[in-house]
Amino acid sequence: MSEQVIVIGGGPAGMMAAYTAASGGDAVILCEKNEKLGKKLYITGKGRCNLTNFCDQETFLKNVVHHPRFLYSSISRFDREDLMDFITRYGCRLKVERGQRVFPESDKSSDIIKAFRRALESAGVEVRLNTPVTSIVTRENEAVGVKLADGTVLEGDKIIAATGGLSYRSTGSDGWGLDAAEKLGHRVSPCRPSLVGLKTKETWPAQVQGLALKNVDVTLTHKGKKVRTERGEMLLTHFGVSGPLILTDSAYMDDAPETYRLILDLKPALSDQTLDQRIQRELKANDRKQVVHALASLLPKKLMPIMLDLAGVDRTKTANQITKTERRAIVDALKRQPLQISDFLDINTAIVTSGGVNIKEIDPKTMASKRIRHLYFAGEMIDVDGLTGGFNIQIAATTGFVAGTRSE
Repeated sequence: MSEQVIVIGGGPAGMMAAYTAASGGDAVILCEKNEKLGKKLYITGKGRCNLTNFCDQETFLKNVVHHPRFLYSSISRFDREDLMDFITRYGCRLKVERGQRVFPESDKSSDIIKAFRRALESAGVEVRLNTPVTSIVTRENEAVGVKLADGTVLEGDKIIAATGGLSYRSTGSDGWGLDAAEKLGHRVSPCRPSLVGLKTKETWPAQVQGLALKNVDVTLTHKGKKVRTERGEMLLTHFGVSGPLILTDSAYMDDAPETYRLILDLKPALSDQTLDQRIQRELKANDRKQVVHALASLLPKKLMPIMLDLAGVDRTKTANQITKTERRAIVDALKRQPLQISDFLDINTAIVTSGGVNIKEIDPKTMASKRIRHLYFAGEMIDVDGLTGGFNIQIAATTGFVAGTRSE
């Protein structure tokens, strides 16, 4: 028997939920407050849309930072191959790049959205754009419909909320759905930005803003204890630091940002001793030059004078004047440069929101609310988030698929 399903939100989670429900024989209305579907998808992956990651399920779950166990059941029912097959079936060819990241062959996120739109159309979903929902209508702990901004009430047998988190508000992720869930009695874990740049107490990164550092080690510490170390690329900015390593570190920061510190190793391939020997060779070979020029080959040109200042070494000294103690200070500055985190960059710049509807109040096999009958959640609203690389869109599609599947 066909049910009336109402989906709130036209992102990847909402579109997948609507398609799945309609494909199962239900009558589906998708309410999207924006003028078009998939608005946030347009800007993901710098406009290319990193759809998913072509890794196995074990690797996928390792890249889910918060509550991967919640996804055990759902990812086995709709994984990266299912999502790729779905998008390809509706006319968008895909390719796999470095790090197993999956992109549209055209490098245009709009092609992913077009595939979703074709799928919705083929399944008979009624898409209502410019249709903001103002409340979820309940009766005796049961969701029975939604109220629209114009006062209209749409009745439904099943309501799926997929309104996103708090990042990129211009795309519609303004937290309305989380507030609605809370008003209905759900616990909502505090939301914070994730996969976001970090502000630092130190101001020296601003002196070289825009400088990308490759093959550096960044160690994240929390109250003096090491959280993680990873080698890769980072970016020095006017506010502090960003880039791939930093975005990943931000995902692991569950306490107040100021309780975290970064330690940069600008020469991770060299031990302290080897680096000291290299410095000695450079100083000897350029003994009449100022130290800032004598050691120029060690770092990008603009960074060396800053590191000497941080090491407490007079950059105008000639190479033959540098003492053993000063050499050690330079080694320390290059191998263990601390940066005190002061804050996250604004949540509106974050790739994803960490936090959301508490997973203990959602059935992981159906995405159904445990508090309100016939109400389901999908996507970024749920307190589950992953690293960069296509994992968050996959989480959205997977939870959307499960939410849209009719429960037996």
